[in-house]
Amino acid sequence: MPPFSPLSKQKPPPALILRSHTAIKSIASLTLAPLALCLSQLAGAQTLPAITIKEDAARETATSPVFGYRASRSTSSTKTDTPLNETPQSISVITRELIEDQGAANLQDALRYTPGVFANTYGFDNRGDWANIRGTAFVQYQDGLRMLFGFYNNIRPDPYTLERVEVVRGPASVLYGQGGFGGLVNMASKRPQADAQKQIDLSVGSFNRKQVAVDLTGPLNADGTLLYRLIALGRASSSQVDHVPDDRSLLAPALTWRPDARTRVTLYATAQKDLSGSSVGFFPWQGTVLPAPRGQIPTNVFMSEPGFDEYRAEQTMFGYEASYQLNDTFTFRQNLRKSDSKVSYKSLYSRFGPAPVLNADGQTINRTILNQQNEADVLTVDTQLQAKWRSGQLENTLLAGWDWQDVTLGGGRASANAPAINVYAPVYGNYTPLAAVSVIPTVQTQSGLYLQHQAKWKERWIGVVGLRHDKATSETGTAAASKLDSSATTGRLGLAYASPEGWTPYASYSESFVPVAGIDFFGRAYKPQTSQQQELGLKYQPPGSNSSYTAAVYNIRETNRRTPDPSNPLNQVQVGEARIMGFELEANVALSRAFDVLAGYSRADAKVTRSNTAAELGKRLSSVPGEQASLWGRYKFMLAGQGGFSAGAGVRYVGGSWDGRDVLETPAFTLLDAMFGYEQGPWKATFTVNNLTDKVHVTTCLNRGDCFYGARRAFAANLRYTF
Repeated sequence: MPPFSPLSKQKPPPALILRSHTAIKSIASLTLAPLALCLSQLAGAQTLPAITIKEDAARETATSPVFGYRASRSTSSTKTDTPLNETPQSISVITRELIEDQGAANLQDALRYTPGVFANTYGFDNRGDWANIRGTAFVQYQDGLRMLFGFYNNIRPDPYTLERVEVVRGPASVLYGQGGFGGLVNMASKRPQADAQKQIDLSVGSFNRKQVAVDLTGPLNADGTLLYRLIALGRASSSQVDHVPDDRSLLAPALTWRPDARTRVTLYATAQKDLSGSSVGFFPWQGTVLPAPRGQIPTNVFMSEPGFDEYRAEQTMFGYEASYQLNDTFTFRQNLRKSDSKVSYKSLYSRFGPAPVLNADGQTINRTILNQQNEADVLTVDTQLQAKWRSGQLENTLLAGWDWQDVTLGGGRASANAPAINVYAPVYGNYTPLAAVSVIPTVQTQSGLYLQHQAKWKERWIGVVGLRHDKATSETGTAAASKLDSSATTGRLGLAYASPEGWTPYASYSESFVPVAGIDFFGRAYKPQTSQQQELGLKYQPPGSNSSYTAAVYNIRETNRRTPDPSNPLNQVQVGEARIMGFELEANVALSRAFDVLAGYSRADAKVTRSNTAAELGKRLSSVPGEQASLWGRYKFMLAGQGGFSAGAGVRYVGGSWDGRDVLETPAFTLLDAMFGYEQGPWKATFTVNNLTDKVHVTTCLNRGDCFYGARRAFAANLRYTF
C-alpha cells in the first residue's frame, strides 16, 4: 500500500504584525458582541448569579484540573511545573472544559482551534489522529511518554479520559528525543482526585451514535492516603461513510498512594477495543476538487467491501508515575508505561497505478485489496532528578534525566489488484478475499540523557538552557535497508523578561532530529535528518485578569533531507533542505465572568529550498495552509429568571494548501460550530454541532493523486448526572 502515513512538511516566510492586546480584545468583542447582546436580551438584562470557583482552582498545578478555558501552568515544554508566561516557547493548553464545550470526538478535533495547527489533515479518517504543527506531522505523547510508534498499530485516545491537551510548538528533541520538527502534543490523563466525585454521561448523536460513560474518583480511606479513579466507556455508532462503524469500549482504573506530603505513586491501566472500517477512499482529484462527468463523488461512498472490511484495534496498557521529594532541594521522579496493541486492517481502496483515476466510463475506479496485520509492544520509561534552590536573587531549577524506549513493531501485509467499483452507485460482492499474512518484527530502541537548567534572576529575567544526547537503533529482520544505528546531540536556549506590567518578550533556539534508516549506494549509513528553529515571541497577561495573549514569529530549517545524487542515479545524498517561516497570534480572553473568547491566527510559508530534483526545488510543502484563523466564544446567561444556561459559537478558516509539487491547490474552507448548554444542580445537558452548515470540503490533496474529504455535520446531545 502506498505511504498513507502523514508526510513530513515544512514552511517559509511571512510578515510579522504584532497587535496590542487592546486591539485583539476589541476584535474579539466586536465579532461576538451580537451573540452576547442577543443572549442578554433573552435573559431580560438580569444580573448573573455569582460564579463560585472551587478553592482548588487557586492551587492549580501543571497536571491538575482547570476551571474554565485558561490554564496557567504546564510541564510539556520543560518537564517541570512551570508557569506558561515564564516559558520562552509557544505553548497552547486545551482544557477539559473546552474539549467538552466544543464536542471534540477525538484528539484531532480537540486541536482545531489551536493556532499553527492544521488538524484533521487527512479528513474524516478513523485510523488515526492526524495534524500538522508548523507544517510537519506532530509526535504524540501521553503523560510525558511517547504513545505512537509507526502507523496503524495503536489505539486512538478517547477525549473522555483526558484532563487536558498541550501543544508545544517547535523542535523538542532536547527533552523528548527523536521527532517533532514542528512540535508535539502531550495529553494529560485524568488522575485520582482527593475530592469525591462521580458522574454518568449519556450521549446520542449523528449517525446513530449512542454512548454511555462513567467517571468515578475520590478517597478510598479515611485519611485520604489512597485515592482512586475509574473510567469506563461504551459506544456503538455508525459514521458518515456507509458500512463503517465507530464502536468503542474501554476501562481505565487508577490508584494513587500518598502516605505523606513528599511521596506520591500512581498506578494505572487501560484496556480498550475499537471497531471501525475504511472511512477514507483515497478518491482521485477528478470528482473531488476537479470536475468529473457525473459530478462530485459522494462523501458517504464506501470503497471497500462489507463483511471483509475492518479496522479492528485492541490495546492494553499499564504503568506508574512515582515522585519522591528527598528534601527541600531534590525531587526524584520516574514514569513507566508498558503497552501492547494489535490492529487488523482489511480494506479495498482506490488503486494507485500510479495515481487514482476515474476510468473512461467516468464512474468507476479500479481498486486494491489489502490485508494488513500490525502489532506494537512498547516499553517507555523516563527517570528524572530535579534540584531547586535559591542563591541570592537567583532561583534555579536543574533537571537531569534519562529516558528509554524499547519498541517491537510487528507488521504483515498482503495486497492485490481488485475489480473496479462504481463510486456513484456501488454494487458490492465482486472481490476475492486475501489469505492471512505473517507478521515480521521491527525492533527499535532509543536511549537519551538530558540536562536542563532554568533560572530566574530578580524575579524578572528568565533563562533556560538544555542539552541532550540520544542513541537510536532499528532493524527489521535481516534487511540492510531497514538497519539504523545513529546518535544525535541536540540543544535549546531561551531567554525571557517578565515585566511587572505582565509583558513577557522572549527569544529561543531549539533543535530536533529524526533518524534515517538504511544505507546509501556505497554502504554508508544515512545521517539523522535535523531541524533548527529560531523563535521570537511576546506573551501578555494583564495583572489580576484571567486573560492571556501570545504572539510568535519563527523560522525552522530542516537539513539532511535525501535527494537524488546527480552523479549516480542509483544513489541519494543528504543535501536537501526545507524552510518553514511563519507567525502566530493567540488570545484567551475573559471579557467578563460570563463571556470567554478564544481567537487565533497563523500564517506559514513552507518550501523546499535545496534539492537535486526540479520537481521539488522551490515548491511548497504539501498540506500546509498558507493561513488559518479561528474564533470561539462562550456566553453564560439567565433565561426567564433561571441561571445555568450557556451558548457558544465558533468559526474556523483554513486557507488553501498545495499538493507538494505546486500543481493542484486544495481550496480554502470555512466551518461553523455551535453549542448550547444548561446546568442545574447535579444535572448538565449539552448540545454541540460541528460543521453547522454541513459544508462539503476537502482537507488536502497530495501529488500522488488522492484527496481527503473533511467531516460532515455532526451533532451530539449529552446528559450528565454528578453525585
